[in-house]
Amino acid sequence: MADAGKWGDLTRRVVSAAVLIAIGVALALAQGIYLWGGVALFMALTFWELARMTGWRGPTRLTTPAGRLRPVVLAVTAGLSLFAALGLPPVFALPVLLIPVGAGVPGAIPRDRLTYALFGTAIMAVGFELVHLRQEYGLPFILWLMGVVILSDVLGYFAGRIIGGPKFWPRISPKKTWSGTVAGWIGAVLFATLLWALGMAEVGLIIISPLVALAGQLGDIAESWLKRRAGVKDSSNLIPGHGGFMDRFDAVSGAVLAVMVASWLLRLPQVGL
Repeated sequence: MADAGKWGDLTRRVVSAAVLIAIGVALALAQGIYLWGGVALFMALTFWELARMTGWRGPTRLTTPAGRLRPVVLAVTAGLSLFAALGLPPVFALPVLLIPVGAGVPGAIPRDRLTYALFGTAIMAVGFELVHLRQEYGLPFILWLMGVVILSDVLGYFAGRIIGGPKFWPRISPKKTWSGTVAGWIGAVLFATLLWALGMAEVGLIIISPLVALAGQLGDIAESWLKRRAGVKDSSNLIPGHGGFMDRFDAVSGAVLAVMVASWLLRLPQVGL
């Protein structure tokens, strides 16, 4: 029975990885308006989940027409704003990206207004940066990014279950261990080293990969904190039996934000799979 409990969420993890790979590859292969539209749709669904968790999950709010409609309106606003911003120069794109953030703050639960603003800004930034990375650095770069996140998650899961040990941040994510966290970093380094040894990437990738893995892990923890604050198990039930889109892409979001910040500070290494 102990073993069953230890591995009880393995199926969920496998399905989550499959969903991540399927959606990620589809978006990575898309180009032009299809890429913009796909990312905008995905971010709109994620924004809908955020709106419900930070202001519109209460029973009274969700039983009224306005309570049910407002998260939908914010989601549509987020998707349209992102799509429009992708066609603008960065200096003009920023105000457009912040439209759904500003529109939602007044309606959020008072204690969650800052939470909504921070997570909403992050969602819009992730969508914008994903398209930028795909267009600027190409498909191999996106596949490397996804590979780091998936490998870190898989190795972290098995190392955490097999080795165990001290918890990484028990108050927020009680299942995440230091052994699993470090295993994710090691996996990212080995993955980047393999790409470099095969002549598929610059050596700088070996340095940045574990940092991206860490950012992905922190993205997962941030979403766990948000769900605990909202008192929910999953961000939504949009993926039947496996939670919502934010649950599946929290680590990717953290990784994308880390790469975005890194691109401001240094030249990102090239990847050519």
